[in-house]
Amino acid sequence: MQHDLIAQARTWLAEDPDPETRDELAALIEAGATQELAVRFAGTLQFGTAGLRGELGAGPMRMNRSVVIRAAAGLAAYLKAQGQDGGLVVIGYDARYKSADFARDTAAVMTGAGLRAAVLPRPLPTPVLAYAIRHLGAVAGVEVTASHNPPRDNGYKVYLGDGSQIVPPADGEIAAAIAAVGPLAAVVRPEDGWEVLGEDVLDAYLARTDAVLSAGSPRTARTVYTAMHGVGASVLTAAFERAGFPAPVLVAEQAEPDPAFPTVAFPNPEEPGAMDLAFATARRAAPDLIIANDPDADRCAVAVPDPAADGGWRMLRGDEVGALLAAHLVERGASGVFAESIVSSSLLGRIAEKAGLGYEETLTGFKWIARVDGLRYGYEEALGYCVDPEGVRDKDGITAALLVAELASVLKERGRTLLDLLDDLALAHGLHATDQLSVRVEDLTVIADAMARLREQPPTALAGLAVTSAEDLTRGTDRLPSTDGLRYHLEGARVIVRPSGTEPKLKCYLEVVVPVADAAGLPAARARGAELLAAIKRDLAAAAGI
Repeated sequence: MQHDLIAQARTWLAEDPDPETRDELAALIEAGATQELAVRFAGTLQFGTAGLRGELGAGPMRMNRSVVIRAAAGLAAYLKAQGQDGGLVVIGYDARYKSADFARDTAAVMTGAGLRAAVLPRPLPTPVLAYAIRHLGAVAGVEVTASHNPPRDNGYKVYLGDGSQIVPPADGEIAAAIAAVGPLAAVVRPEDGWEVLGEDVLDAYLARTDAVLSAGSPRTARTVYTAMHGVGASVLTAAFERAGFPAPVLVAEQAEPDPAFPTVAFPNPEEPGAMDLAFATARRAAPDLIIANDPDADRCAVAVPDPAADGGWRMLRGDEVGALLAAHLVERGASGVFAESIVSSSLLGRIAEKAGLGYEETLTGFKWIARVDGLRYGYEEALGYCVDPEGVRDKDGITAALLVAELASVLKERGRTLLDLLDDLALAHGLHATDQLSVRVEDLTVIADAMARLREQPPTALAGLAVTSAEDLTRGTDRLPSTDGLRYHLEGARVIVRPSGTEPKLKCYLEVVVPVADAAGLPAARARGAELLAAIKRDLAAAAGI
């Protein structure tokens, strides 16, 4: 067994094109580090609907150049099997460790396979890549990013020619093509032959961002902005300048790309402490709102002044921003379909129904939301918003930020705030309060055990509210394909439990709806909502054994 493991590692080492991971693996072999080698050679990183994502390092269970070259070769084989030989593949990348190397390797493999490859000019937001696919008439796109994962991670996200991320059966077919790739030496990788795009592709994206705003709308909102050490700052500030908004005050410590993400434990605006520097900057600059992107700038977080909040600033939940943008689009006379994933607040459906608009629920992820027929607006509670589906069929933290700033400006002209509009929505539709129970694990069996326990012994009540229906989503529904998840409807509440698709987390999404008779009843409704959410969280954790 040990001999086989060392032999397997030596075979991998002989093929590895990267001096850094070669040295790393050689040192592990030399030290006889069989425990670590066993982890790295326990299988291969699985290619799924999120593409690839994992920790950087040597071996098939890590993200490295060998794994990426195989993934690119499999994707190229899949595209050729689909009759796309000679088609264009656009490649984007963020500023993480190895991202530029992975992008270059992908371009080389595509070129060697007889496809045309074009690489974005520099590290840019993921939505620029999603836009470029359709703008350039590509047959596919690849974005090298791990979004808001920890610094030692990287990832590989695949889009097809419609500009949307892959869904079944394409993911399985690409995975099979990757598994069929032979020795790396047989993968043709020329030294050149692909195109490095100029800034004109970014200029075209920026010109398109204007389309999300109303002509002549007020542009007075003042913002503090953080890029969270990612690639968003130059693009967002350019978009704000084009639109005529005041220049955002940048959180200086987080403005430049830095793959070490030195000021945050996790580079995700939702994580505790990640927004502390933005709040400190806002207390000095006194803006109307704070906007944050995650490192690849496809997500958008918003915080607003709130005297009742600790430190005077309050982060809005993704569901709150989702509802605010929907209300803004309704007021602007939007037509078409509003869509969200099943883990997001049911408030969007009520807003759409009252406005006479179409409404769809999808599985989690923009790969599903972006495919809704007639989509005008889609959002997901994890800070993702698609506000210009004709331009970017994915979440886009740049255009979402513009639309939030426009809404804040419109309200400011009326002497009102985003919090005032949230009150209006609560009075019109009931107070929709949401929260999440999220458990990060080292051992993935913890997640499997929790799901099994809930399936074997489903709760009959949570927070004293009776469970009126329980669905195992692996069986699918009349509206949804199969997915690993559980959904509980309660009297005035809803709970969904699912493993994260991109991180080692079990995620539980909670929503309660509290009726509100008038504005005087809002504080009591909020207190009741918070009380119910806390109790559901406690009871659900006990039921899942986490």
